Amino acid sequence: MSTRKLLLLHGQPGSAADWRRVQARLPASIHAIAVDRPGYGSSPQSAVGFAGNARAVLAELDSRGIDRAVLAGHSYGGGVALWAASLAPHRVEALVLLASVGPGCLNALDRLLAAPGTGPACALIAFRLTPWGISRSEHHPLWRTFLTEQRALVREADQLASMIPGIRVPVLLLADPRDTLVPIETARRLEQSLPDASVRLIRGAGHHLPRRAPSQVANAIAGFLASLDANHSSAGHGSADIGSADIGSAGHGSAGHGSADIGSADQGTDDRGCADHRPDSAPSR
Repeated sequence: MSTRKLLLLHGQPGSAADWRRVQARLPASIHAIAVDRPGYGSSPQSAVGFAGNARAVLAELDSRGIDRAVLAGHSYGGGVALWAASLAPHRVEALVLLASVGPGCLNALDRLLAAPGTGPACALIAFRLTPWGISRSEHHPLWRTFLTEQRALVREADQLASMIPGIRVPVLLLADPRDTLVPIETARRLEQSLPDASVRLIRGAGHHLPRRAPSQVANAIAGFLASLDANHSSAGHGSADIGSADIGSAGHGSAGHGSADIGSADQGTDDRGCADHRPDSAPSR
């Protein structure tokens, strides 16, 4: 397999550290780079929506001298990856979307957190319930970043959905059917809307796949990129072996689409070494 550049985009809230255990399990042939998105961690940039995040992704690639990369995005980061692929298709080779936001993901809580009057207080309370509630940014109050992105999620969701059918790079969608934050139906709708996409199921991890199922995620990414090398000219990759207990597929769309189960989640830990048992009901994307 040829060496590929892989840019890892965390969710909302989150940090580059969310990807550490995935990075440690990827083969040396994949050069994986995790970054703090605007408003988080070491990023000096202020919080922005999907469009601003996508421009930040392209600026990150420029700063590292990377002409073309695979983008992997978790949750809100999946929306960022999709927007970047639409904005600059020549810079994006493929996408890996983990529990990604997309069509049908918004609910009443999302709109409450984004509301002009109640939003700030609700966002502060909600942020404290997430696994990152005690985290600090070097430059910004994280709950305000959370609020800015939440408002952008509601404001830009329809525009994001309109872009999706025009994204023609290969896409791997990873999801847990019991994710309570982004429903599995969103992954199904993304699969149907994207011209070249397939869903792979990781059971038992919930929403926070990079933290709770790093082995399955790393194996899925490695297998997906290997399949691109082995069968680059194939129009559909729904039946590709992605290297982690692939026990079958159940097509529900075109012949090139399908979903496969790649096994149960391993025991996740946070970057302090403690088990991450925060429930998915905590509104973090």
